[in-house]
Amino acid sequence: MLHVDLDQFVAAVEVLRHPELAGKPVIVGGRGDPTERAVVSTASYEAREFGVGSGMPLRIAARKAPEAVILPVDGEAYMTASEEVMTTLRAQPGAIVQVLGWDEAFVGVQTEDPEAYARRLQQAVLERTRLHCTVGIGDTLVRAKVATGFGKPRGVFRLTADNWFEVMGDRPTIDLWGVGTKISRRLAGLGIATVSELAAAEPTRLMAEFGPRMGPWYILLGRGEGAHVVDDTPWVARGHSRETTYQQDLTEPAQVEEAVRELTARVLEDIAAEGRPVIGLTLKVRYAPFMTKVFTKKIAETFDREVVLARVLELVARIEPDRPIRLLGLRAEMPMPEDSREGHTPTRSGW
Repeated sequence: MLHVDLDQFVAAVEVLRHPELAGKPVIVGGRGDPTERAVVSTASYEAREFGVGSGMPLRIAARKAPEAVILPVDGEAYMTASEEVMTTLRAQPGAIVQVLGWDEAFVGVQTEDPEAYARRLQQAVLERTRLHCTVGIGDTLVRAKVATGFGKPRGVFRLTADNWFEVMGDRPTIDLWGVGTKISRRLAGLGIATVSELAAAEPTRLMAEFGPRMGPWYILLGRGEGAHVVDDTPWVARGHSRETTYQQDLTEPAQVEEAVRELTARVLEDIAAEGRPVIGLTLKVRYAPFMTKVFTKKIAETFDREVVLARVLELVARIEPDRPIRLLGLRAEMPMPEDSREGHTPTRSGW
């Protein structure tokens, strides 16, 4: 199994569009204006040397890298480039491709020399798209994914059961795919700091902390175990979401309702193309200066726009009054296609 990860993908696409930016610190985020409220979508390696990273407020990034070129996000350009990359991967001999996002995918293949195959794949992507990628090789998807980090940039690295603990054993648990800051802190609270310690953990301890499903799963992650098959089944969204950061805080109830109505309309346009009902809603509210609250609601499945809007407004009623709001987001959940075979088929009125 190979994990293919495009190097500094968004920044690299922008450099292809603007060759004069090659070798310069490039930051992509928002509308390209650091005086506005926006975050960094990606930064070139040159910008990262100044401490700029994804998710950082654009104004802070601009202060850290004052010489950087800041560009607006252009999703259509990145999607076009991504489709070219994935088409190239699928064209490789014997390749089974599982797309993970714009800039990464798993590739399953039977080969006697995975390193040579990986290098041919890298060359094919470079020739067709002029983009560089790193390839991780593994005997599980977890190991292939983690291996990519050791190959960055433009390299190839292999992680298997034979060298997993040699390479990963003494590393902190946060270096594992699927273990973030919060989980690593909870593990540390149990006295588990390294990958080896997680792999050797007593299942009952982790089940008590994380539950009967996630506890054993984290132990498997520590061992590098997991799926051994690349699944090229087309990805199906469980929901659609939209969010907006407002340049001026929303301070009046009428402003909030108008903004939520607009978000709802945009989300429902995305949902309509799926032909599936809405079964759940999540409203994200970020109060000024930067405290975030999330409100959720399960609803009876419906295609009716007015019903969805009414349920969204019920969530809006939970927003704290008299608190300025800098961001609103809305996510609508849908049943998966296989779920629709169970139960009744709702009326498609309103869409």
